Amino acid sequence: MCALLSAEASTCALSSVQAAQVIMMRPQNWPKFSFGPWLEAAATRMQHNRLGVALVNKLARIAWSVLRSGTDFDRRGHEIPVAL
Repeated sequence: MCALLSAEASTCALSSVQAAQVIMMRPQNWPKFSFGPWLEAAATRMQHNRLGVALVNKLARIAWSVLRSGTDFDRRGHEIPVAL
């Protein structure tokens, strides 16, 4: 995602929220994502706006993990090493 510098923090947060809104607008595509089963289950027990916030949190955690580990994100759950 974005490096969270003070000037870029609000832009990064807005981008994350917009990404979550786009994903939530297309429930027929949810199974394509690694977190699809989680999203479908969460949708049955959470109000729409709360689900959006939870999805933003999940996307941020995925981005942080990818950036921290130095690996590419593979939706099937396997890490792919990246040469630095």
